Amino acid sequence: MNAGPLAGLGEIELPALQPGSSIMPGKVNPVIPEAVCMVAAQVIGNDTTITVAGQSGSFQLNVMLPVIVYNLLQSIELLANSAQLLAKKAIAGFTVRTDNLERAVALNPILVTALNPVIGYLKAAEIAKEAYHSRRPIIDVAAEMTDIPREELEKLLDPRVLTAGGIQTE
Repeated sequence: MNAGPLAGLGEIELPALQPGSSIMPGKVNPVIPEAVCMVAAQVIGNDTTITVAGQSGSFQLNVMLPVIVYNLLQSIELLANSAQLLAKKAIAGFTVRTDNLERAVALNPILVTALNPVIGYLKAAEIAKEAYHSRRPIIDVAAEMTDIPREELEKLLDPRVLTAGGIQTE
């Protein structure tokens, strides 16, 4: 989501916490999410240790209880600390790139599904294919290929309305 500056989805922009990438000057590395991924890897390893140690008991006796407790407590501490760090240093400071989101949604052929009841499946499919091949917004292609006024298309293809759920009434 933050693979940029010009690549990836570009849905969010993380705060710059380090001078940049070692191979790409100016790039903002997602250092906190990367650290959380390392914590997750450690916790997965701890879980494996706990699982093996738990299987090593006989009846009510298990000589591996100390390693179970050690790894469990370490995992709890790592997860708690990394969750707080992620919240404070990454999530609280990121910005949502609405311009990139809106551009991606406008080009997405799924939008044309909302036109099926109005123009039919075949015409909607034509619009989707043309928009995809020409890399143009669905609304622009629909305006050219139908007689539906643009104002009406804006209402029909509004992503916020389409994702609201329920039956939309005026």
